[in-house]
Amino acid sequence: MQGNARGSALAYKMVAERDNEKYSCARESRLLIVAKARVWASEGWQVVITDHDGKAYAPPEFDQLSAA
Repeated sequence: MQGNARGSALAYKMVAERDNEKYSCARESRLLIVAKARVWASEGWQVVITDHDGKAYAPPEFDQLSAA
């Protein structure tokens, strides 16, 4: 995992892919990463969120992650 400016690991990573493009970001907040991922998915991107345990969540599973 990537660290932030203070050196701690970020808990959630989002990867969005479409055509030949790829975007990724990491956040400590699951609510922020889910909100960001939903926006990207609504724009037609294939989005996956991975948590600190390595479990991957696709858009149909975002509700599980935001309710955790």
